[in-house]
Amino acid sequence: MSKKPYYITTAIAYTSGKPHIGNTYEIVLADSIARYKRMEGYDVFFQTGTDEHGQKIEEKAAAAGVTPKEFVDSVAGEIKSIWDLMDTSYDKFIRTTDDYHEKQVQKIFKKLYDKGDIYKGFYEGMYCTPCESFFTSSQLVDGKCPDCGREVKPAKEEAYFLKLSNYTDRLIKHINEHPEFIQPESRKNEMMNNFILAGLQDLCVSRTSFKWGIPVSFDDKHVIYVWIDALSNYITGLGYDVDGNNGDLFNKYWPADLHLIGKDILRFHTIYWPIMLMALDLPLPKQIFGHPWLLQGDGKMSKSKGNVLYADDLVDFFGVDAVRYFVLHEMPFENDGVITWELMVERLNSELANTLGNLVNRTIAMSNKYFGGVVTNANVCGEVDEDLKKVVTSTAAAVSAKMEKLRVADAMTEIFTLFKRCNKYIDETMPWALAKNEEDKDRLATVLYNLVEGISIGANLLEPFMPQTSKKILGQLNTVARSFESLSQFGLYESGTKVIDKPEILFARLDMEEVLKKAEELSAAQRKEAEGPKYPEVEAKEEISIDDFCKVQLQVGEVIKCEPVKKAKKLLVSQIRIGNEVRQIVSGIANYYKPEEMVGKKVAVITNLKPVTLCGMLSEGMILAASDDEGNLSVLTVDKDIICGSEIR
Repeated sequence: MSKKPYYITTAIAYTSGKPHIGNTYEIVLADSIARYKRMEGYDVFFQTGTDEHGQKIEEKAAAAGVTPKEFVDSVAGEIKSIWDLMDTSYDKFIRTTDDYHEKQVQKIFKKLYDKGDIYKGFYEGMYCTPCESFFTSSQLVDGKCPDCGREVKPAKEEAYFLKLSNYTDRLIKHINEHPEFIQPESRKNEMMNNFILAGLQDLCVSRTSFKWGIPVSFDDKHVIYVWIDALSNYITGLGYDVDGNNGDLFNKYWPADLHLIGKDILRFHTIYWPIMLMALDLPLPKQIFGHPWLLQGDGKMSKSKGNVLYADDLVDFFGVDAVRYFVLHEMPFENDGVITWELMVERLNSELANTLGNLVNRTIAMSNKYFGGVVTNANVCGEVDEDLKKVVTSTAAAVSAKMEKLRVADAMTEIFTLFKRCNKYIDETMPWALAKNEEDKDRLATVLYNLVEGISIGANLLEPFMPQTSKKILGQLNTVARSFESLSQFGLYESGTKVIDKPEILFARLDMEEVLKKAEELSAAQRKEAEGPKYPEVEAKEEISIDDFCKVQLQVGEVIKCEPVKKAKKLLVSQIRIGNEVRQIVSGIANYYKPEEMVGKKVAVITNLKPVTLCGMLSEGMILAASDDEGNLSVLTVDKDIICGSEIR
């Protein structure tokens, strides 16, 4: 019997810079859903990727002194490495600079133009570069972008437009007939009331003011604007072809079962994307879920505040699965979640180290202590055992019910309720007391078996959310993953199995003060980076003419010998070859250079400076050096092999 296909996507990440933990949350959330669906028996295809065109990237590349393609190659590689670091199991990583994608986007644009759904006109309005969106004056909030709050600039240019009015009635009908199409419910109401029913303006789908984009095939003055380009990835990644030669993946997996996106781009996915699909005569995705944001404790993340959290930094502190646990468990279904260093330490110490880690550790330790590690079901049970079994065997169904509604945090809570019930069972049965009496040996064996079985079922259910932790627990119990259907049955752990001799600590407790100290160091580094270099303020001197400058004779000198000046800690005395002569020059650079570091340098020297005596030593010139307000100093050298004595002018 073939498995039922399930296609899940994330929004593709914009390659303007390194993604923070709020961006990373989405890929981890999608991964947990994809893994869970696989566990349920679905044939899952999980796609993610990067959005790589647009004015913002063109500007950032220019500022970095590289081509746009070089810029996006670097950032896309960094994004992919973070997705891999977080142990995400995507099947496809698409880039909008991929050749096959670009060709199909051009075909899509041409088809919609030929149908009359795209037409040429002029756009005049306020433009937000970070959001790559046009707005009318009435749509602005306090004169700024309604989406991101940044400055907007007036813009007018020739453009192509997608005629949304051709499909508005059909879109309204679809949303009304498919209540599951936009989730959560509050997001659907927002889209309907604030945008669709209020009347849709035609969508600008090309630009002429920048070049970094996919050219319109029949009008190369225009590049295809971000939304037709980016949104099409969901079908081009499956092998969609405008001419009808669709790939096997498209025929198998489209329409998508779930587009998982941030709430800030819901309008584009629930209005523009469905209308594009209708115009292409393609079925619409089954569900679009707009998840909330993950915020720092003091609001949105920004480098200037020093509060941006990156996945790789958090993994260094807490480990991959601990970070996965936190972003999944702490994010509410509809409201924004909050992440702080304090909360992460608290959750790791209480939930992961104590509730889960300590449970596994002491269960295995007791099995080794009392039975040499062999776990046997002696089946000496009582009322307390039945209650434990009831909780354990009902957890899979409870998790399934939550996951069906995409309530991932609630699903994880159900699993940890199982682990907490196992901890309570230890307190109720007191294995250490049973071990004192030989007649209670079978009862003790049963208690430990029940614990191992409960933990095993919990570990299986944990796999979509904390895959490495699940694998470690099952490995320590010397068992393997089970089928999803069997997780509602108690007693399938094979009696007589020997657990590992020495259990591995799954999560080590962390010291709050130590973590916060390191976190502050990261924040300080971010603030410094955001501020940029602090340029020194140099007091302006009186203007000079070129004749004044020509009075100073500057030449290249090669340091052939350098020694400290015994009577002065700050001075070095150098023998410097300048053409056919060797001069002695005393310089106050001993705090910055060792004598041996100076030898061989070709430095800039003022050679017509009146000789002076410093600490009893004759100085016949001056080595030029630069210094900043922070006390750094660097002698000026030439960067090519210029012969000593050459004039500097």
